[in-house]
Amino acid sequence: MTASSDRIKVLIAGICGLLLAVGVARFAYTPLLPLMRQQAGLGVAEAGWLAAINYMGYLTGALIASRIDSLKLKDRLFRIGMLVAVGSTVMMGLSDHWVIWAISRYIAGLSSTAGLLLGTGLVLNWLMRHNYRSEMGIHFIGMGAGIAGCAAAVALMDPVLDWREQWFIFTGIAAILLVPTLGWLPPPDTSGKTTSGKAMVDNPPSPAFLRLFMAAYFCAGVGYVVSITFIVAIVDDLPATAGYGNLAFIVVGLAAAPACINWDLIARRTGDLNALIVASVLQIIGILLPALSNSIAMVMLGAALFGGTFIGMVSLVLTMAGRYYPTRPAKMMGKMTISYGVAQIIGPAITGKLAEHLGGSYAAGLWMAAGVMVIGTLILIALKGVERRDKALSTATGLGAQA
Repeated sequence: MTASSDRIKVLIAGICGLLLAVGVARFAYTPLLPLMRQQAGLGVAEAGWLAAINYMGYLTGALIASRIDSLKLKDRLFRIGMLVAVGSTVMMGLSDHWVIWAISRYIAGLSSTAGLLLGTGLVLNWLMRHNYRSEMGIHFIGMGAGIAGCAAAVALMDPVLDWREQWFIFTGIAAILLVPTLGWLPPPDTSGKTTSGKAMVDNPPSPAFLRLFMAAYFCAGVGYVVSITFIVAIVDDLPATAGYGNLAFIVVGLAAAPACINWDLIARRTGDLNALIVASVLQIIGILLPALSNSIAMVMLGAALFGGTFIGMVSLVLTMAGRYYPTRPAKMMGKMTISYGVAQIIGPAITGKLAEHLGGSYAAGLWMAAGVMVIGTLILIALKGVERRDKALSTATGLGAQA
């Protein structure tokens, strides 16, 4: 087995893990939401609470990931999380009771953390240990493909299957994805060195940088969760775009699939923070276009801008975390995701309540999300100054030590 083929298998394992835990276990809910409202009696506010409960599970998983140092334990929990992802998917079709759905969404949140944080951390650690470029654009194709694939699957199944049968089909897909996910990701190497013998050393950011970084990521989390959770329902509720919700979700996924690779290339030229600022501004535009225009073309452009930016921001942030902590990348990833996860609990619940008071419309949530993201963009701009100060201080300290 060549090193190149090993790398391909590890990347495919990571992609399938994201397709399973983040794509099927998490994102199948979004295109199925309108159908569950029509056929299963799911209310508007209850739908928002299910999304919030999902992120409570996500936040719980992030808290756990941020406290674990052992690569072997992370690997074990990742594999358990993939099994849980399959179980949470089948639960959605086994009952029409809201409490069962809530339990399913909570453990699906736990499993999505396993796929996104533990899986990403394990893949990134393997790449860095084997002297490959520490960019995760290829890996995060799994998120975009998961979004597009789930929406396309629902669009194909809607004419012939009810909501319950569709959840069972997704369970079968999840079981198939489980095979390469568990079979092709090797156990982690805990030697602390790369294959060429170079020591892997952590280089953490300053406390001030980390605090602001987490605040900016919180804002990004609000912007992400409102659109990703409710975009299908939002588009379907607009008179001029009724029936195009699934198409919008497919556009989000298609734009997201190659986005991380694109943002890796942009970050190489501009730097990570500049790339994050550009992505944030474009995402604000993408969030607001469905609220500003009833035109199908503008709504789809908004979906493309949103899909092409939110996943890029996640990829850039988690890759930066991995570079700061190459020996334990999931540790800082977990801390960053705590702030992202808190936002994802608050955002859907507020949006659901706003919709309840505004006759079922989710549009007000878009304006709230965009406003919070403006604040996040300003924080990212401020981070550039903190980064310059930290570099200057580090240089001065190094020169002082040499003297």
